[in-house]
Formats: sequence, structure tokens, C-alpha cells
Amino acid sequence: MERMIAVIGGSGVYDIEGLEDARWQAVDSPWGKPSDEILTGTLDGVKMAFLPRHGRGHVHSPSTVPYRANIDALKRLGATDVVSVSACGSFREELAPGDFVVVDQFIDRTFAREKSFFGQGCVAHVSVAHPTCGRLSAHCLQASRDEGITIHQGGTYLAMEGPQFSTLAESKLYRENWGCDVIGMTNMPEAKLAREAELCYASIAMVTDYDCWHPDHDAVEVADIVKTLMGNAEKARAMVTRLPGLLGAHKPCEKGCDTALEYAMITAPEKRDPALVAKLDAVAGRVLNR
Repeated sequence: MERMIAVIGGSGVYDIEGLEDARWQAVDSPWGKPSDEILTGTLDGVKMAFLPRHGRGHVHSPSTVPYRANIDALKRLGATDVVSVSACGSFREELAPGDFVVVDQFIDRTFAREKSFFGQGCVAHVSVAHPTCGRLSAHCLQASRDEGITIHQGGTYLAMEGPQFSTLAESKLYRENWGCDVIGMTNMPEAKLAREAELCYASIAMVTDYDCWHPDHDAVEVADIVKTLMGNAEKARAMVTRLPGLLGAHKPCEKGCDTALEYAMITAPEKRDPALVAKLDAVAGRVLNR
């Protein structure tokens, strides 16, 4: 299998610089319409794909992002590695605006989203004990450091539903009682779906501000946050351009991301819903078609 690095870009990140033979293409998915067309091309000889999570022009709120269609479409294109870049708030003084965090854990507090490709008629249970790929995350860490980006290894991401931000009580709870490091609205169920699709997934959280727990939070101007957001987007694009050289040719994932469904299918073959199985052709074809 040939490697394809897919980047799901969050707020402010709308393309990949330096792509050769770049073109936007529509990808049909049985799970609905993806957030936007997908930009494809090659970078340093490696296939790349870019999907703006909110759509160009930011038309999707965190709750309306078509997460299943997005992951399915990337899998159909041949993606092997998915790098998520997204804006976040910080719960830690040392995670300052402008810093990046390599997320390795999540607490999922979303409630208005479809969170699985599987369901009645074809049941599967995958492990998300370690919801990101350690190998891919390590390469993102190295790429960021090579660009001189201040990046922190490891962190717990609180995924909230949104679109409103936290109350002060919630912010203090997540920071002081739950031990979270950053907060955002879009990495769940994205990470869970990537695991179900047997894709390596890494999450790079880009800090734009301290959440409302911080005593100086109210003094921050929106213009300052937007400026940080745009600076983060520029750094994210620079990080991404280094990934092809670090990742090289595709190899089986030593962390097992690409075999996550090996023992996950529960429904007996003769009891599986043919309509649902047909929709799973890209996501789970490796195990359903053997």
C-alpha cells in the first residue's frame, strides 16, 4: 500500500503549501457529503490530501461537521495517516498561546454527534484506550521541533459540544478536578472514527488562548486571539511540509492502528445487515470481504 498523508485542517488552516499537481476533488461517501472537496497532490514524492474540517469559508459548526463522511472519504482516497490540526484553549500556564500540544488522550463530552460507523445489523467494538498513533504523533512532534515551534509532548484534550465556550465552573472542573490540558470542540468523534477506519491518527492542538479559568482571560482581545490563530495556521502548514520526509514509505503500523478491526466485529456474518455492510466497504472492507 502506498502512503497517503491526510491533513484535517481546523480554524485558519485551509490548504497545504507546496503541493504538486494540486487539485480539489469531490469524493462521494455513503455517510453523506464531506465538509468540502478534498485537496490532493504530492509533496516530496508522497501523496497528500487536505480536508478543511469546517469547509472553506467556515460553514460548519463543531456539531454539524460530517465526521463520518470526512473519515470515510479520506479512507476511500487511500489515506493511511491522518493528522488533525485544530485550535484549542489551554488549561495550563505552561501551554501558552501560540504553543502546540501533541494530544494523546481525550475526554469526550460531546453529545449531539454520530460517533460510530457501526450499529444495529453490524456491531463492532474497537479499543480507543490509546486513541492516537504514537508513531505518527512522534513524527509530528519532530516536524514541529524542526520548524522551531514550541510543542509539548502529551496532553489530555477535553472535547466539548459547543458552539458556546465553557462556563467558569466547567473550566475549573476540567482543569482542577479532571486534569485536562486543553479544550476543543472537534477531535471527537473524529479520533474514534479514524480508529474504526483503521487509520493512524495524530492530533496537534494549537493553543489560541487560555480558557476562562485564567484570571487574565477577560483582558484578552478578540483581535489577539485571531492573530494567534493565524500565526498557528502558518506554523501548522510548515510542520505538515516536513512530514513526507520523516514518514517515508508506508509500512504496517507497529501500534496496530491499521488492524484495529481484526477482532472487533461481533455480529455473525449471516446476521449482518447488507445495507450497512455496503456502506462499510471502505471503512471495514479489509475484514468484511475476506
